[in-house]
Amino acid sequence: MAERQAKGQRGLGLRLSRLAVVAAAGLLAACSTVVPRGPVTAPPPREAPPPPVRPQTDVEAGIPRDTARNRVALLVPMSGPNAGVGRSIANATQLALLDTRSEQVRVTTYDTATGAAAAARRATAEGAQLILGPLLADDVRQVSPIARAAGVPVIAFSNDAGVAGQGTYLMGYAPQQSIERVVGYARTRGVTNFGGLVPNALYGTRASTAFLRAVEAAGGRVVSLQTFDRGSGLGAAVGRMAKDAPFDAVLVADATGTAAAAAPLIRRGSPSTHLLGTELWNTDTGIGAKPALAGAWFASVSDTLYRQYAAKYRARFGTGPYRLSSLGYDAVLLTVRIARDWPAGSKFPESRLRSAEGFGGVDGAFRFGRDGVAERSLEVQEVRGGGTVTVSPAPSGFGRR
Repeated sequence: MAERQAKGQRGLGLRLSRLAVVAAAGLLAACSTVVPRGPVTAPPPREAPPPPVRPQTDVEAGIPRDTARNRVALLVPMSGPNAGVGRSIANATQLALLDTRSEQVRVTTYDTATGAAAAARRATAEGAQLILGPLLADDVRQVSPIARAAGVPVIAFSNDAGVAGQGTYLMGYAPQQSIERVVGYARTRGVTNFGGLVPNALYGTRASTAFLRAVEAAGGRVVSLQTFDRGSGLGAAVGRMAKDAPFDAVLVADATGTAAAAAPLIRRGSPSTHLLGTELWNTDTGIGAKPALAGAWFASVSDTLYRQYAAKYRARFGTGPYRLSSLGYDAVLLTVRIARDWPAGSKFPESRLRSAEGFGGVDGAFRFGRDGVAERSLEVQEVRGGGTVTVSPAPSGFGRR
């Protein structure tokens, strides 16, 4: 079962049984007292009883020794602004251990909100053989060199491909994969001319590159690609794009709120335009309540198994999970699968992560590429009828590399 270890070292509640030493004194009873004549010789001194033997307690700092299970560290924010998603991931790892009934893996949680580097140092010092997390790319940058120096692989939950490699693997949903998938689907539906709206941020930069490459590979044409500042400038960006209208489809590489605000502006000059979205859209449980997005397509991991997982999570923890928590669940499934051939106390067999057939989980099939980024089997969903429906199912597996 997963254990939490918060900031500061907690004492281990180890109770030792005290050995009671009871000395019995002999009672001498006499009816009369005789006074001896001559010198009185003192009796020889009695030998002191040997000291009681106390058991070896072997108390040591940190978490207790566990020779039967392999130690896995979970590095997520358990306090601060991202505590909600961090706790949800931690709960998901606990649920995965319960579901698999694994007796080979022990997961200990470390709070990255108080310092990702410090959490990594504690985890490796306390014997972690594998690190799951962190969540944020900046935290991964701090953790990776510490883990690498200790010979401990990292399976992080970030989607920033720039932090992958050299023993760090990413399970996060990569935007370039979802863009490639939705653009490819749009081409099968007759879309040729594409427009794009991307934010002035690192995510937008990478989304722009992926979009241009995906459209070219699919045989389409990017008519206009505009950037905007989040919180302002969206209208101006759509206005610049309108000069190149009409479009068959426009990719909005941002959250559903931005896409819903852009939709009526885009359709003023091009009423039949399809909106396209990225994996970010799948994290919004209220996407169906945005009428402006009706008919839009986006690619993401499948929700089929996730719905079952969410119901089980809610039954156990009394609240719904964050969508990203499935990353923690699937990371434990992967670990448990490898642990079948991972002797307790030995180094984690990192080569097993590069399995060509990949792994399965709540989010469907995935495998790690040569760059350390998870390649995922994605489906295409359409916003329809107050919810979403799958219009192009995810492939069940992978071909050869």
